[in-house]
Amino acid sequence: MGYVFLSVAIIGEFCATNFLKLSDGFHNLSFTAASMLGYLVTFYFLSLSLKTIEMDVAYAIWAAVGIVLIALFSVVYWKEPLNLPSIFGIALIAIGVLILQLFGTGEH
Repeated sequence: MGYVFLSVAIIGEFCATNFLKLSDGFHNLSFTAASMLGYLVTFYFLSLSLKTIEMDVAYAIWAAVGIVLIALFSVVYWKEPLNLPSIFGIALIAIGVLILQLFGTGEH
């Protein structure tokens, strides 16, 4: 169930971050409230995932997948540019998470 909870946390972060952009600097209160609720859901499910997934692995996956999803969505939906250094940095993050998943983080 840990990875299910982590997936919900990632989706929550994705939604909350987009609501944060839509809040227009907290001027749109409905999107501000939606963003806050999204982050509450995110951290709740992230905390549940930590019961069965090591913290460094869970956090790395959560952050990396969130970054990739937001970056891709920003290009497609928000029409924001993505330059070569950004693509390279995102690729390095994804490679780092893959290494953590494949080789673990060590013994307890």
